[in-house]
Amino acid sequence: QVQLVESGEGLVQPGGSLRLSCLASGGNFGFLAMGWYRQAPGKERELVAGIRVSGIEDYPDSMKGRFTISRDNDKNTVYLQMDSLKPEDTAVYYCNARDVIKTLDYWGQGTQVTVSS
Repeated sequence: QVQLVESGEGLVQPGGSLRLSCLASGGNFGFLAMGWYRQAPGKERELVAGIRVSGIEDYPDSMKGRFTISRDNDKNTVYLQMDSLKPEDTAVYYCNARDVIKTLDYWGQGTQVTVSS
């Protein structure tokens, strides 16, 4: 069983930056494609960024420019760097892992990000 632990939640002012971290344990990190999703109250969960086993990054067009995903395979950790944050970015952010061998998905508990002045 893969377990994901997120950290980096907090309150940030508009225009500010924040970095989220997600530590994966219980599986082979080299077989996990990783991603970050977010969900605001009353809205559907949406993809923020993904990163493949190879390290290739994937972003929806709406997320390009302000969000950067990266992974450290030595630390079994994936990061989400968030810049130029807007109030509309306020949401619970979830770490996701997909075992590309077993085709199974795992989710973190979520971390609250609030962008407000």
